[in-house]
Amino acid sequence: MTQTVPATEGRSTPAGDPALVVDGLWKIFGSRADKVIGTPDAALSRKELQAKTGCVTAVKDVSFSVQPGEVFVVMGLSGSGKSTLVRLLTRLIEPTAGTIRMGGEDITSADAGHLRELRRHHVAMVFQHFGLLPHRTVIDNVAFGLEVRGLGKSERRVRAQEMVDLVGLAGNEGSFPDQLSGGMQQRVGLARALAVDPTLMMFDEPFSALDPLIRRDMQNEVIRLHQEVGKTMIFITHDLQEALKLGDRILIMRDGEIVQIGTPAEVVANPADEYVRDFVSDVPRSHVLTLRYVCRRPEGGDPGRGPALQADEVVRDAARQVLAAQDPVRVFDGETFLGIVEDEDILRVVVAEEDVAS
Repeated sequence: MTQTVPATEGRSTPAGDPALVVDGLWKIFGSRADKVIGTPDAALSRKELQAKTGCVTAVKDVSFSVQPGEVFVVMGLSGSGKSTLVRLLTRLIEPTAGTIRMGGEDITSADAGHLRELRRHHVAMVFQHFGLLPHRTVIDNVAFGLEVRGLGKSERRVRAQEMVDLVGLAGNEGSFPDQLSGGMQQRVGLARALAVDPTLMMFDEPFSALDPLIRRDMQNEVIRLHQEVGKTMIFITHDLQEALKLGDRILIMRDGEIVQIGTPAEVVANPADEYVRDFVSDVPRSHVLTLRYVCRRPEGGDPGRGPALQADEVVRDAARQVLAAQDPVRVFDGETFLGIVEDEDILRVVVAEEDVAS
């Protein structure tokens, strides 16, 4: 039985200089780690390198960029290197090689004092196990980062209350973490991260420990908060459904390497290899694919006079209009005509889903 996966291709990603640029990033564990890169051993698989040198490549020559306001999801199975990657981004783990630029600034060369400043003022992390202080109330947990910054008590209480209200915890300010459900505790973690007004938010499998219904609610909460505050977000997960639901773009990792980067629709429509194809085989395609991937050029080149829809319209959402139209629906990317969509194009996607579901 397949699950509904709200599509994300229609969400806009603001243009501008990247919020984060990662170039040629490596992390190799082992006593000879610094002697691997630049040698033939660097091309070995993870298993071959470990057998030959005793070193383990956790992250291998990874490069990508994240735009301001983007939700960028890094996904892969256990051991793929995704959690190591997110820790490298703020140098909680030191990279073996490569550069990380945040807001145009090279943080791989930053000293300890500058890194502390970066972590306090520009980056916030949300973890799977909440990391709440058990002896502090909800509002004091939310205000903790502001306290570390040195803000006065009245100022940080006002800011903390705003964040408590934003994440839907009003009325629970005086509660302690052990009095809250798992979902409510994670909301406290979200509020604490937002309170410091970070440039970049990082989520390391934050909902993995929650039951499915609460997990879905928290995913919706992240979408809502992103729409309200517009923060740049990097989200780590092993769950493809979660990645498709949240991500503007998805980076898929295997054995420390990038397998594919693309929008949810790109990943589902054009998987890079069998590994990705297996991942997306059970995805309800009409919930993810956009008209861009199902439209076709009309015979003779005449677009006709049917209704016009944009290429980033999700097939599921466009189906009613296409099926009700007397003439083929015209598909545009902005003002550029891409092709037409008819009943059979929509039904082809739906029938393929039924075959998968059965």
